Amino acid sequence: MSTGRSGVQMGVTDWAIAVGVAATLLVTGLSGHHSPTGLDPLGYTLFLTGGLALAARRRAPVTVLAVTGLCALGYQAIGFDVPAVAYLFAVYAAVRAGYRAMTVAASLTMLALLPLAALASGLHDTGEVFAQARGALEIAWLIAAGAAGEALRQAERRADEAERTREETALRRADEERLRIARELHDSLTHQISIIKVQAEVAVHVARKRGEQVPEALLAIQEAGREATRELRATLEALRDDDTTPPRGLDHVADLVERARTTGLDATLTIEGQRYDVPAALGRTVYRIVQEALTNVARHAAATTVSVRIDYRPDALAIRVDDDGRATPGIAPVPGVGLLGMRERVTALGGRLRAAPRGEGGFTVRVELPTERTS
Repeated sequence: MSTGRSGVQMGVTDWAIAVGVAATLLVTGLSGHHSPTGLDPLGYTLFLTGGLALAARRRAPVTVLAVTGLCALGYQAIGFDVPAVAYLFAVYAAVRAGYRAMTVAASLTMLALLPLAALASGLHDTGEVFAQARGALEIAWLIAAGAAGEALRQAERRADEAERTREETALRRADEERLRIARELHDSLTHQISIIKVQAEVAVHVARKRGEQVPEALLAIQEAGREATRELRATLEALRDDDTTPPRGLDHVADLVERARTTGLDATLTIEGQRYDVPAALGRTVYRIVQEALTNVARHAAATTVSVRIDYRPDALAIRVDDDGRATPGIAPVPGVGLLGMRERVTALGGRLRAAPRGEGGFTVRVELPTERTS
């Protein structure tokens, strides 16, 4: 919304400057000597055209530079000795936009042609031509306009660089905080959960060795310990996704599917289409989506089978994870942290996500991510 208001404000400012310059040229032309050639209406038209053209100087600086220059040459040629104010504004705008070489070439051409235009008007003799040309376009003002445009261009470039540096610093601090959280979790939780899991497994082993019946509560503690260890490891892997840990991507999806099989699921992976390289960020997103989907299946779905399908399309990568769990079409899923995280990742890459029960039972996660091929 603020961007739209800023654009409107710039447009109003541009038109205000253009109208002001056009009015200045017109008043100067009317108050001076009239053209001896009888082409006063043409001169007034050139004043207005050159001034009003400045309204487009942000969108088409080179075109405006050419139009204002030709108008200045035109009204000089028909006898109006009026400074080329509009051209100075156009020089400033063109240099600010980065067209330095083109602006220098155009200005040198103007400096060469303005004396000839003044001579063609018949108002001045040869000895007066250069003095009149200097009055129409002082070289010092020309240099000042170009210097002002270059100074503002450099200032904007430095501002953009500073903004980019601030964003990079914020990202680096976020990464450092993420790693700190990962280390804290590892130090505080992993040790305690590992002790619980080991003690439960030892108790189960001892009971079975003695021939005693293992209590259901103890078996539940053992399984919960294993599941908590797997979940915590997956969380830590996500948090520790830094330079010291190899980044996870499409090549590691098969490992996720294989790990799902160890939990008792009949998990399959199908890859369709002609494979091509994708940006690293997109590959990591696919990995995390499949990881979260398989984790949800193991934790909530009570499913026996799950299929992962990755389809390489010409302009998109499609991911689909289906299970045969207990979800039914009449029950809307409650969006937990996992689903919200998936949606945020997909939205950040301009993709689409659908997570809902299937008509034939079970749950489906469908994602489509636009691709920019890297090879």
